[in-house]
Amino acid sequence: MDITLGVAFGFVCWFLVNYLVAGIYTVDQNERAVKTSFGRAKRIEGVTTSDDEALASTLRPEERERYSYPAMQVIGPGGPYFKWPWERIYKVSVATQTINMATDLEHSMANQNGTELEAVTKDQLNTGIKGQIRYRVSEQNLYAYLFGVKSPIVHVMGYFISVLRERIANFEAPKTTGDSDLSAVSGVSINDLRKNLRDLNEHMDKECSSSAARYGIILDASLITAIDPPNEVESALAAINTAHNEVSSDISLAQASADQKIVQSKRAVEIENLRAQTEVEPLVAMAKQLTELKAKGSGALMLYLRNLRLTLYNQASQAVVEVRK
Repeated sequence: MDITLGVAFGFVCWFLVNYLVAGIYTVDQNERAVKTSFGRAKRIEGVTTSDDEALASTLRPEERERYSYPAMQVIGPGGPYFKWPWERIYKVSVATQTINMATDLEHSMANQNGTELEAVTKDQLNTGIKGQIRYRVSEQNLYAYLFGVKSPIVHVMGYFISVLRERIANFEAPKTTGDSDLSAVSGVSINDLRKNLRDLNEHMDKECSSSAARYGIILDASLITAIDPPNEVESALAAINTAHNEVSSDISLAQASADQKIVQSKRAVEIENLRAQTEVEPLVAMAKQLTELKAKGSGALMLYLRNLRLTLYNQASQAVVEVRK
């Protein structure tokens, strides 16, 4: 009898420790949790990710049905929570993480041990790309991250790299007002890529905005930091860039000299116009004054002329007077 009671007591203790006490759990501040019961995740009935406009708007119309996942009941930070033995808890970190864009999670030796990603430009240069990707798990689409695909980050990395290589293979620098034809003549697309890294990063962010709806991962930013040509063409590319810079410098100097001459010519015209106005203004004033005197009568005009002659006689040291015989 004592043995039976001991076995029963031991079983009760074992059950309490392994199923009841072990069923208590907590969720950290940077985590979210999802509960499954007999393998089926707790869902919000009748709601899918297609109902979330922020997610659905990143997909093309024909993709919305394919990537329509159930909305999950997400367990937020806190606790303690309890689960039954037939239930299972999946915890996911929602903190922002950083990964080298050359990292191959399935083959660690690929891409030069995950340090540099290769891509071919439109002029057939095999370039090396360095940079990072910032990403985080989408709390609104945990089903895709946990149950949609086997390894979501591998899918996202593959999608990102394919889009990046396609963009580099077809990249053309945007034309801006005042650009010379030298960049088009040089025909070196790697120069355009280096000058437009910001535009390239923004394009990647835009093209990969659907990753949250597809795989449950949000790409916060694409940070491409360097695009390097092959070593065998580095010297030739440097010579092309040097020649391009010299020609650009000569063109800039010529334009500056021409602009300076134009400004000087405009200034000279303004000075001559002012001089002409200075000479004409007294004559215009005198004509106006004589017109007013004439309007008052011929006597006033003759008196003005007499006073003017006396002033001139007073200033002259000698005067020649005509004497009529």
